[in-house]
Amino acid sequence: MRFIKFADQAIEPVRKELDADIIEGAPEQMVWSHFVGNDARFKSGIWDSTAGVFRGPMSDQIEYCHILEGEARIETPDGQSRTVHAGDSFVMDNGLQPIWHVDNYIRKAYVICSVNPFDN
Repeated sequence: MRFIKFADQAIEPVRKELDADIIEGAPEQMVWSHFVGNDARFKSGIWDSTAGVFRGPMSDQIEYCHILEGEARIETPDGQSRTVHAGDSFVMDNGLQPIWHVDNYIRKAYVICSVNPFDN
């Protein structure tokens, strides 16, 4: 059993490869993985992105997000568009295919739980 306090860790960021998901611009994304469970089905950390428009598919996972800095507009396939900014928390369910519109910068804390591909 572990207790992980993000601020006490010196995590090196990893650049996220997202070329296939970019719709517009040249966003750069970094991930700080603070916790990955023994079976890698549960993970948590910090993610950020510079300006751009990109897909963020929720394939075989559910993600809880808490925006720490900046803002984005997130479009969902049902035609909804929601703006999220610092202080907002939300969940993206398995199978959701959101499109993120980041005008400047966004940073979030995340918790991801992998799920069976047949669970919806």
